Parts: sequence; C-alpha cells; structure tokens
Amino acid sequence: MCGIGLSMIPLCIIAKESPIAIAIHGGAGTIERSKFTPEKEKAYRAKLKEAVEAGYALLGKGGSSLDAVTTAITVLENSPFFNAGKGAVYTYDEKHEMDASIMYGKNRQAGAVSGVKHIENPINLARLVMDKSVHVMLSGKGAETFAKHQGIKLVDNKIFDTEHRYQSLLNAKKKLKAAHSNKDYQAKHNALPVNYKMGTVGAVALDKEGNVAAGTSTGGMTAKRFGRIGDSPVIGAGTFADNNSCAVSATGHGEYFIRYNVAADICARVQYQGKTIEQAGKEVIHDVLMPVGGTGGVIIIDTKGNISLPFNTKGMYRATKSNTTNTYVGIFKAD
Repeated sequence: MCGIGLSMIPLCIIAKESPIAIAIHGGAGTIERSKFTPEKEKAYRAKLKEAVEAGYALLGKGGSSLDAVTTAITVLENSPFFNAGKGAVYTYDEKHEMDASIMYGKNRQAGAVSGVKHIENPINLARLVMDKSVHVMLSGKGAETFAKHQGIKLVDNKIFDTEHRYQSLLNAKKKLKAAHSNKDYQAKHNALPVNYKMGTVGAVALDKEGNVAAGTSTGGMTAKRFGRIGDSPVIGAGTFADNNSCAVSATGHGEYFIRYNVAADICARVQYQGKTIEQAGKEVIHDVLMPVGGTGGVIIIDTKGNISLPFNTKGMYRATKSNTTNTYVGIFKAD
C-alpha cells in the first residue's frame, strides 16, 4: 500500500527505484564477422552474456559495484576466449605476464598488480591490494609474495597456455624476424614493428547505493618483452572511477592510453566540462586517440546508470544490462 505525502501525492509514486547497471568488454581490435563461424560467434556471445549477467545478479541483490565488477571480470579471466587469465597471450619468452586493476568511485581507492605470472585471477589480487594494503600497485614477485600472505595459492604458469595464443606468438615472431632485417626497424630496435594482437577484459558498474566502480585485466601484448606493462594496471589510463563523474575501463594499444591518460581524461571532461559520458568518450576515443594512431575503446558508466561504449576499431566484445534495459551483447561495429 502507498502512504500519503504532504503534497497528497502517494509516496509510492514519488519514490523511484535506484538505478543499477553494468557494462563489460572483452577487448577491441580487428574483429571481423568473416573470421567467425556461427558456432564461434555463438560461443563468444554466450560467454559475454554469462559475465554481464553474473555481475548484474549481484547488483540486483543489493551487492556493491566492486563485487559486480570483480565477479564479471573473473568469468572473463576464466575463459580462453579473451586475453586475460586462462586466455592470456604469450610473452616473447613463451610465458604469461598479467596485469589488472580496480577502482572504487565512492572514495577513489584503487588497487593494481602488474607482471604477475602465477595468479589465477589477477583481478582478485588487485582487489586485495586495494582492500588489504596501504599501496595502490604491486608488481611481479612482490605482488605474488603479497598474494601468498593473503592466502592466495600460486599456480603454474602453464595453466594459462592455449594453442591459439601460442600460434599467435609464432606468427608474431616471424614478423619480428622479418622486421629485424629492415634497417629502419633496427634504428628503433626497442619498439615492436607491428601492433601485435592485444586485448583486455574489463567491467564498470553502478550499485543501488549510487557508487560506481571499474576494473580491468589483461595478458598484455603478444610477444611483449623487457617486462612491458600497458595501461590496464595504470590508474587513470586503463581504469578510473569517481562518483563525481563516471567509471571507465579501457582496451586497446596501451602505450597511447597511458600517454593520453584516457580513462581519467574522459571522467575529467564529464566533471569539469559538464559533458555527457557519450560526448566525453567519443571525443577522447575518436578525436584525441585516432589522429595519433591510438586504437581501442572504452566502456563508461555514470551514477545515473547511463552507459556508453565508444571504440574506433572494427569491433569490440561488449555487453550491458541495467534495471531499465535488457541484456545487450555486441561484437561487431554493426551490432
């Protein structure tokens, strides 16, 4: 039954359901329909749907945006389809080095790990860095020592092996070998000659309390060397969340996302210029990154439950769900 307010309007009409929403991504790049069999496309869409609905289920029960983000990303890390966790790409030395980060919009607390090799779900370790340490980012062996102190079991690096990622490494090494014979490349021997296959998974969410959160996890770049770290664990570049603006998770060529501080730039445009997340995201992804060669995309959510998914590549694995919209899953630009 409805109570009656001072204005004689039923209180059940005045009260509005608090918005809850979540968006996820599984990487952006040269994703073309011609390279997908009907069975493969169906499998990818099913996994994206599973991840976004797992996160949304927590929100629907009153769970926090942090828990929703962590849950959705864990589903993607456990799938060999995406470049994170079980599907992480190979380094030049035929290993896997993974990065992850998470941020809470309520208080701008954040946690990140980089270059970890024996953590089954890096996003969970990033969450522990935020919740159980005084630090923001831990790397390599230090991060794994912290993990052991927190009761996380270290795993064999080989559990992340997948045949299709290994073939990608072999192809990348062939291109590297050819490039090394090129004198122009030799003058820039510390740079990769080709934008080798990359990818990332991420999630952004809004809970019933009005708090946003963002998280990102990745295996990095195929054939990466020298302990290369991309934007995914860098707060402000690959991940950012602030209740005063929005939450962002990025995917793409990390070096550009770091240099242009992409995630934080989008939120700054929202907060200080009064732009919508759609306007801010489009400006940064299309007008800032594209002219300098930066490729990729982002997922964005604000405290009203609005979602935007801009990308400047041929496709981006993505999915959304809110209390006012049904589950949406997209892969190709036309979706």
